[in-house]
Amino acid sequence: MPFDSMHEECGVFGVYSQENRKVANTVYYGLYALQHRGQESAGIAVAFADKISYHKGMGLAADVFANGVLDEMPEGDIAVGHVRYSTTGSSQLLNAQPVVFAGKCGKMAVVHNGNLINTKQLREEMIAQNAVFQTTIDSEVIAIMINSLSDGDILTGVKRACAKLKGSYALVIMTLDKLIAVRDPFGIRPLCIGTTESDVIFASETCALDAVSANFLRDVKPGEIVVADSEGIHSYFMENIPERAQMCIFEYVYFARHDSILDGYSVYEARKEAGKLLARHYPVEADLVSGVPDSANVAARGYSEESGIPFVEALAKNRYVGRTFIQPDQRQRENSLNVKMNALRANIRDKRVIIIDDSIVRGTTMRKIIKMLRDAGAKEVHIRICSPIIKHPCHLGIDIQTYSQLIGAYRNEKQICESLGADSVRYLTIDQLLQTCEGAHTGFCLGCFNGEYPYPLDEYETDKLKLE
Repeated sequence: MPFDSMHEECGVFGVYSQENRKVANTVYYGLYALQHRGQESAGIAVAFADKISYHKGMGLAADVFANGVLDEMPEGDIAVGHVRYSTTGSSQLLNAQPVVFAGKCGKMAVVHNGNLINTKQLREEMIAQNAVFQTTIDSEVIAIMINSLSDGDILTGVKRACAKLKGSYALVIMTLDKLIAVRDPFGIRPLCIGTTESDVIFASETCALDAVSANFLRDVKPGEIVVADSEGIHSYFMENIPERAQMCIFEYVYFARHDSILDGYSVYEARKEAGKLLARHYPVEADLVSGVPDSANVAARGYSEESGIPFVEALAKNRYVGRTFIQPDQRQRENSLNVKMNALRANIRDKRVIIIDDSIVRGTTMRKIIKMLRDAGAKEVHIRICSPIIKHPCHLGIDIQTYSQLIGAYRNEKQICESLGADSVRYLTIDQLLQTCEGAHTGFCLGCFNGEYPYPLDEYETDKLKLE
């Protein structure tokens, strides 16, 4: 849900065109479609002639590129863009992407979705070799590593750098004549390829391809490096790719837009099935079922269809307020709730209400929602959650740093119910959650539920502000 859930890092987008035109406009619309993935900052870089021009700023893409800024960006044939929620490095303009620099391979720009867990070690190694850093983000570490390990050929630098990276990364890299997409060996973060008559496009989600009228070609495979240039699309693979991919399952639960297709399976269908499974396994007598808007509405409709209980809106959302999770400070997030959402009194007065949500992280916002519903006259409030209890932190691109942030770290369902003040609380099990994604062509990382991650996190310094 938008207030008290896991917070994902970024959305990336890139275009390689056979035409010299306003490619920045294409990237802008792609970022607009990916805005749900990050709302702290936005940026676009364009390659033209022998130069790279870029603009980035704090806030939403529409605000960053308002007042003629987008119109002033040059025509070109390659461009990349980024929307950010910070997981490594603080929320400030210095840390906004793209990362633009010049090196052995000429001028380059890099955008990154994910989070490295060995950033500090890699950075210290490069500083010892006289590297200079301008930011505190892992994306700059990646960019400088690619440059330092290159022999003048960008592909060599990418392959050598990826052999050293630990963590999650979906990268789009632009040079003056190439656009490169890279997905980490476990495929933790999504990345896809689309085409038009003249363009090759890389994007975090298929909804961004739809926004620019591109046809979906395929997903970038785990451990794959895809290069688009004047000769077409070329594919290369890293060495020692794990047999089993481990995409973050929260892409289906919450992060991705519900109209996206990830690794061959519909996010909409996964969420609707989650609602149906909740109704099947955890029924309760009630007068109406509703979702916390907007991410849980699909699941709530699935619950309604399976149970026969009417779907009725219980919560009204202010459409002109961004996702509250973009406030990096918890107090700011909590204070934003009353501006963001209100109970629909006429719909819920004297009613037994089922509220569906995708997850509960801290519990502070769900507690306020339950109180809001009771104050509006709800007779009973039953909570049903489309994922298991989150018991462990995640450092692979989600801003959950410590066990102290998690209401479920040391509580069971009954204790969580008492803490929230609900009449009942039930969660899907891990097996049931996996059942919602049976159509996906990938395995999943379930570390936040069972503590089993693709990488042993205890070996690394994983604090979000470790480089500040």
